[in-house]
Amino acid sequence: MSNVKKDRMKIYVLDNGTMKMDKNLMIANSNQATSDNPNQPNEMHEFPIYTVFIDHPDAKILFDTACNPNSMGEEGRWITATQKAFPYFADESCHLPNRLEQLGIDPKDVDIVVASHLHLDHAGCLEYFTNATIIVHDDELSGAMKGYACNQQAGAYIWSDIDAWIKNDLSWKTIKRDQDHLNLVDGVKVLNFGSGHAWGMIGLEIETEELGTVILASDAIYTKESMEPTLKPPGIIYDSIGWSDSVEKIKQLADEKDAQIWFGHDGDQFATFRKSTDGYYE
Repeated sequence: MSNVKKDRMKIYVLDNGTMKMDKNLMIANSNQATSDNPNQPNEMHEFPIYTVFIDHPDAKILFDTACNPNSMGEEGRWITATQKAFPYFADESCHLPNRLEQLGIDPKDVDIVVASHLHLDHAGCLEYFTNATIIVHDDELSGAMKGYACNQQAGAYIWSDIDAWIKNDLSWKTIKRDQDHLNLVDGVKVLNFGSGHAWGMIGLEIETEELGTVILASDAIYTKESMEPTLKPPGIIYDSIGWSDSVEKIKQLADEKDAQIWFGHDGDQFATFRKSTDGYYE
């Protein structure tokens, strides 16, 4: 019998900077006007952008790809209206390729990229992963490509990003509507959340030694406030009924497995994470 211990997977949380947007887009009706306060001011809310890298013995897996380093500025990929509505803040060390380089990982070393959805702050660096299989919801890829074909520049899908995905000939694998989950490697599987925040949302379930089960919800649940004490849908939403169904599905799964839910953009939760610059989870 061999005494060689099998390598454990290592889970790295990568800090990719911050973004700001109207709080009403994150939690709808956050600043509702009333007769007492008919001119309730809006609030630009700052929140973290992060990705998760899983160094598994059987595959190198990345969950989401943050914003493109060339998003902002006069020559930036995002149109002016998008830059003003969703300003992105990050020094060079926060850019995803540099965060991976700090771990000794080249984007071409990554085997699988799980794209929770294709919005500007989750799919901005997909083009770097030319050797990976990019896993995304089928409806999400169809919707994004339709917007590209129609030259729709406004909104959360960036024309220049999609153009780069096509030119870099990425390898796509889609999750169909009726596909509940997809096993990737031992202890890691893709979860199908369906339509809600976007045309098609997917997440990740990780069985860890250190933390137990972790569910990466991405923007299916923006923050803890989105679901507690009552469900509060985002202002950016494609399917409101689908959104509430997906939140209930995630909550039920978390209860069944006594799992942690990692929200898409919860600043308070993110502050508690062990970042890749300090170590990793096992």
